[in-house]
Amino acid sequence: MVQSGFSYLVALLLTGLIGLSAALPVAAAPRSIAPTIAPVTAPASLSTTFSPAPIIKIAMGSKPLFSFSGKQPTNLGVKAGKLTACPNTPNCVCSQAASADAEHYIAPIAYKLPPADAMAKLKSVIESMDRTKIISETGDYLYAEFTSALMGYVDDVEFYLDSSTPGQFQVRSASRLGQSDLGVNRKRVEAIRAKLAEAES
Repeated sequence: MVQSGFSYLVALLLTGLIGLSAALPVAAAPRSIAPTIAPVTAPASLSTTFSPAPIIKIAMGSKPLFSFSGKQPTNLGVKAGKLTACPNTPNCVCSQAASADAEHYIAPIAYKLPPADAMAKLKSVIESMDRTKIISETGDYLYAEFTSALMGYVDDVEFYLDSSTPGQFQVRSASRLGQSDLGVNRKRVEAIRAKLAEAES
């Protein structure tokens, strides 16, 4: 009887403890706290758009970068059926120079068309070439300026329909400045000769 009472007391005590533990609040499991990083924004006064510096391009085109044109000669033209003689410098060629003067002499430019048509063809050939400007023209004479691509040097080029030598243009091409032209004037006349022959064919 005593043992039964003791057992009942132990059971009652355990039941109370169980009930008490059930009634107590359970501590929540600790949460992992992730660091909060606020986004960094640029101040309103600063632009976030990158603008590269403008690229400067030098367009050569038909205009030279520099201009060393010099002064237009005052002694050009035809006088007594002759173009102006070349100076002593090697930067000039002329078909009316003495043939023994190898430095300055160049053959006249031949043509096959009637003179007026040949002059018109010659003019179109010159106008098709880069950096050219026709300064004056008559029925038997044409004068044009040719400007170099980089430095803007100007060469004066003349063509004369000499009635005493039918079928030929007398020609003179000379640089305004400097001494040597590295053969530019001679090469130009030969280029015009070839272009005119092609235009007539």
